[in-house]
Amino acid sequence: MTLSEARLSYLSHAILKAVSEGKLGKVRNERLFLAEAKKALNDGFSLDAELDRMARAHMPKRVLPGSREWDVLYRRYYEEARAKLKA
Repeated sequence: MTLSEARLSYLSHAILKAVSEGKLGKVRNERLFLAEAKKALNDGFSLDAELDRMARAHMPKRVLPGSREWDVLYRRYYEEARAKLKA
């Protein structure tokens, strides 16, 4: 899944607000914090999209999307793809 710049900006501002109001840490440079938060969010969502693509590529044609078998196989292939990327 890819998020628009506006959504990434909204989420990074929400993270900044949570950190500041929750006394979770001190932010010295808000612009740098927001830029790094956007980058981390974008990287995370890009990784999820890549794992999804890899899992769907392994799905057999005979299995119907939305079926119980499809869900089980998808989860297994997704986790296998995640393990490959970690290694």
